[in-house]
Amino acid sequence: MIFSFRHRIWGMLLVTLALLTSCSSTYQITGNSDITTLDGKKLSLRTLENGQWIEVDSAEVVHGIFSMNGKADTTKMVTLYFDNEGLMPIILENGDISVTITNRSLQAQGTPMNDALYDFIHMRNSMELQMGLLHSREARLIMEGANPEFIHVQIQQEIDSLNRQMNALVRSFISDNYNNILGPSVFMMMCSSLPYPILTDEIEAILNSAPDSFLNQEWVKDFVSKAKENMMLIEENRRMMQNMEEERILQQHNQQNIATERNR
Repeated sequence: MIFSFRHRIWGMLLVTLALLTSCSSTYQITGNSDITTLDGKKLSLRTLENGQWIEVDSAEVVHGIFSMNGKADTTKMVTLYFDNEGLMPIILENGDISVTITNRSLQAQGTPMNDALYDFIHMRNSMELQMGLLHSREARLIMEGANPEFIHVQIQQEIDSLNRQMNALVRSFISDNYNNILGPSVFMMMCSSLPYPILTDEIEAILNSAPDSFLNQEWVKDFVSKAKENMMLIEENRRMMQNMEEERILQQHNQQNIATERNR
């Protein structure tokens, strides 16, 4: 299963994931942007609590620079917003966080969890870029006169290998971070990329090895519950379609028998 971690999906982080920390902890965000249209505009940090979007902090971009600071009573995932567009995730935790916004990349670094998150995102995006290059190479080789069927098989093998590497990267990152905010956050991104809740092989593998602290989170339980309901509906629909096909074949067979008897 392929799912995107590019910045357009960060607005889909519709859950608050928090771990208790010291009340004396504080965060300091220093941001830089080379996107001129952001100058003079407000950026805000938002999180969803009890079904409501809550603004955690905000700042105006002045000559490409903005800053925010406050108490980090909890370590949590927030989304940096411009107007109503989610730009990027940030782990709001104790320490100095440096945010960079350009047309080519988004980066939050300077604290342990932000460094780990964006190292992972960069590795994942690099693999996505390789995937795009493979598709481009297939099209180029076919235009140059290569056998389409042979090239497709060859490229598909490389794509399948890259898919396995990406899935292994995601599984490893989530399992290594089951007990902190990073594991649940990336798992949530994985689930958000699906059209509706469903238990894929990848998701089941992650859930089967997850500790209770992960499985007992309310949103995880809610996702699993809805996914199981959808799986039952899918199975019921499959059986209904199978029965309809069997009835169609039986009716066709009966009609053929009747026609045969009439022609005797």
